[in-house]
Amino acid sequence: MIRNILLYGEDIQKKREEIKEYFLQVYETYEKLFEILKSDEVFYKKANPLRHPLIFYFGHTATFYINKLILAKIIKKRINPTFESIFAIGVDEMSWDDLNDQNYEWPSVKEVRLYRNEVKKNVLHLIETLPLKLPIDWKSPFWVILMGIEHENIHIETSSVLMRELQIEYVKPHKDFPICKTSANAPKNELLALPGVKVIMGKSFDSDDYYGWDNEYGSKEEFVDDFKASKYLVSNEEFLEFVENGGYEKEEFWSDEGKRWLSFKKAKHPTFWVKAGDTYRYRTIADIIDMPWNWPVDVSYLEAEAFCNYLSKKLNKPIRLPSEAEYYRLYEYVKVPDISKWKEKAPANINLEHFASSAPVDKFKFGEFYDVIGNVWQWSCTPIDGYEGFKVHPLYDDFSAPTFDGKHNLIKGGSFISCGNEVLKSARYAFRRHFFQHAGFRYVESKKVIKTDVEKYEDDMELTKYIEQCYSKEYLGIKNYHKEFSDYVLKFVKDKKKERAFEFGTLAGRVGFELAKEYKKVHSLDFTARLIQFAVNLKKSGKLKYILKDEGDIVLFKEIYLSDFDFAEVKERVEFWQGDMANLKPNFKGYDLVVVNDAITRSYNPKKFLIEIDKRMNDEALLVISSSYDWDEKITSKDKWIGSIKKNGENFHTKEALKELLESRFELLDEGKMIPCVTRENSKNFSYKNIEVLIWQKR
Repeated sequence: MIRNILLYGEDIQKKREEIKEYFLQVYETYEKLFEILKSDEVFYKKANPLRHPLIFYFGHTATFYINKLILAKIIKKRINPTFESIFAIGVDEMSWDDLNDQNYEWPSVKEVRLYRNEVKKNVLHLIETLPLKLPIDWKSPFWVILMGIEHENIHIETSSVLMRELQIEYVKPHKDFPICKTSANAPKNELLALPGVKVIMGKSFDSDDYYGWDNEYGSKEEFVDDFKASKYLVSNEEFLEFVENGGYEKEEFWSDEGKRWLSFKKAKHPTFWVKAGDTYRYRTIADIIDMPWNWPVDVSYLEAEAFCNYLSKKLNKPIRLPSEAEYYRLYEYVKVPDISKWKEKAPANINLEHFASSAPVDKFKFGEFYDVIGNVWQWSCTPIDGYEGFKVHPLYDDFSAPTFDGKHNLIKGGSFISCGNEVLKSARYAFRRHFFQHAGFRYVESKKVIKTDVEKYEDDMELTKYIEQCYSKEYLGIKNYHKEFSDYVLKFVKDKKKERAFEFGTLAGRVGFELAKEYKKVHSLDFTARLIQFAVNLKKSGKLKYILKDEGDIVLFKEIYLSDFDFAEVKERVEFWQGDMANLKPNFKGYDLVVVNDAITRSYNPKKFLIEIDKRMNDEALLVISSSYDWDEKITSKDKWIGSIKKNGENFHTKEALKELLESRFELLDEGKMIPCVTRENSKNFSYKNIEVLIWQKR
């Protein structure tokens, strides 16, 4: 297995070949993984009721390349717009995911295989022809290629977990994914001391050797107190004591979240243990084998936390999961060698270099400890958050930010199937606490209490100004645009059917909530996941906490509440979705009102939306378009602008172009209404624009 690609080098052509080989290895490994499924019919099975069927994940990694290349303006033409819509979003249990199968018509496996082949050809062509400068950085077109490769590495792992959750009759062992054949009784675990030290986490934007996800950049310093850590990962045998002593039945060991999970799951033992009479067997990805008692146990965070509480009571010691900083300390204390120093075989059960399963917990030694990396991921007690200096990568704005919610805990160290970026010390992956990965844990003894609850203020002030724009009362004597706009639109629908409404350009959700006062169902979309997250959080928790610029380094902390806007009673009528105006999912249809809220200039192809939108609308439905016509070639290439150009030597305004585009299908009811919109940049600086509103009725 290729271990990773260095971002620097001297020979451009050699680097192209390295990237090409790495791409092919990862792409083809992913496809081989799906050969574990016994038949094409299994692609349509759900391994987990909260996730899509496997056909989604088979298509998802390929469509990711195309969607990101389109967004980066590296390519202009899609391969299959339908696939690139239905396979685009829905990996994690994000609040705007749609897991209703009635909204999807999944293509055949053969069609998806052919599609994957087309994507492979296109990516290989780009690797051979795109301009390449070394070192590769965030702005390089090759960063997008590496992003696609590392994204697929993630899904090699997560898809293998879903296969492990499938019923055993749906899968079969595969020669390219051999499991470990060695097992025995487990060694007795013990706690070993580590002295405290200052730990520096994070990496620089300017000087790192390998591709990284945005949450890895920035810096954080933390002093780690003296602590003790378990010599081994917790084995199946060590965990058995917890099971046999009624650990799953005793609420005292479980957090409130853990109790809710137990009530839902009815778990009595780890999910990959298979009850067999008075003992247990063990589920690998594609087989059930005799219980390997000296392999690490696979559990969710909630189970690992409960075990630590049990052990803490038994030993009368402060036992818990390690923090991210404590994991860093352990990693550095035992001097895990840099990946560049690895010999023919990795020094751990990682990167698929040894097994496609776990292995004994006493097989891979690092100093006095074992499995500091590899075998299974290690749960930490640290909820993921950005380091100081964190920046969202503009081409993948929902990779990290939606997980900064206090509900996703970091896992460290990698598993047997972790590849590429996942094997690095700097890797920061986080999952919801009830999720299953190939993840286990080691425990620590420490009196230090780690803060694990997160109720953070939204602090991306380039975005929080839109929360303020949506929910402020007025600025400079000018009333709130979103309220004025909503009231104006609702005047036109008094005597009309008000079942379903659609809005694109939701920002932080104000118009969606306002429409829900009149409509039974509202779908409110935006392209930017981070903006949607604001609306989702407000709907879910009833409040939003956010930071605004005052001046310089001085900030203001603000909170808003749904109850302040009379939205609490109608919030369930509105659903917030991330979506692409130019490539909407097929289930968005049957609307009595469609609102495009100052969004046509924020799409790379708004004309496509407007050409097709009437097919998603009921007879006599209203189409409302508001815009300040502030076209930007960085967002919309000029050949996709709607007006605002010279045509036949004359000025051709957007309003005229809209009329030309829509008049055969829509009647213009109202034109020329201007509503001012004020955006607060800081306490002394405000931006102002007039937004024109046009209201049409479908003929």
